[in-house]
Amino acid sequence: MERVAVFVDAGYLFAAGTKELFGRQLKREDVSLNCVAIRDELRKAAEEYTGLDLLRIYWYDGAPPRPTPQHAELARLPNVKIRLGLINSQGEQKGVDSLIVTDMITLARNRAMASCMLLTGDEDIRVGVLLAQEYGVRVHLLGIKPAKGNQSNLLRQEADVIHVWESSELEAFLSKSSSLEFSELNRETDILLVVAQEVYDSISGERADELLSKTESKWLPSEIDGHLLSRARDVTGGDLDQGEKSRLREYFRELLKARG
Repeated sequence: MERVAVFVDAGYLFAAGTKELFGRQLKREDVSLNCVAIRDELRKAAEEYTGLDLLRIYWYDGAPPRPTPQHAELARLPNVKIRLGLINSQGEQKGVDSLIVTDMITLARNRAMASCMLLTGDEDIRVGVLLAQEYGVRVHLLGIKPAKGNQSNLLRQEADVIHVWESSELEAFLSKSSSLEFSELNRETDILLVVAQEVYDSISGERADELLSKTESKWLPSEIDGHLLSRARDVTGGDLDQGEKSRLREYFRELLKARG
């Protein structure tokens, strides 16, 4: 059966997506990604553009220095495969382009895909496009408005078909996180509540439902607890004491209970 594979450069998605939606590129921690919604939007687009069933979605990103809770959330979804490069000291992802090119060539050579949908703007991916096409693969390049301004012209020239996502598509899965800079908070607002809300907003509905069933035990999975403490440290500028940690976790559990 002929299938379509999807290759997503997460760096491009977040950079171009937030600039289109919010007028400026936002930091990752200031953006909330609905993992289930992006998976569904990518699948729908790939199948509509190509008329083929999905093989799987490959998600490429940097990991600083280990997979984030968002990476873990995506990896648990059916038909999604996570490929992680590195983040250097300047915050730039490294090794991602070579992972994309390698997977494109391998799947094309093994006849595992007849078409692919590529969400990126990087000219370095062009070699993967050329080699995949030599194996008969049709390449659908997906950009984010204004794609002519944020994608390599040479990459666009090599693609068989070009598609562009606008704000209406992006709004289905990208939003601003509920976090606020400490200096902007009202004095009566507890910064830990804001952090708990931000982390809650970053998880999918399915994951929230799963966690809701465990709130009575007051236990949180290590990746969620680590995300809470790490984000609180970033916002407050220091480590929390035991009382603050307990309050932060309780805020998060209360948000889950409110869902039920």
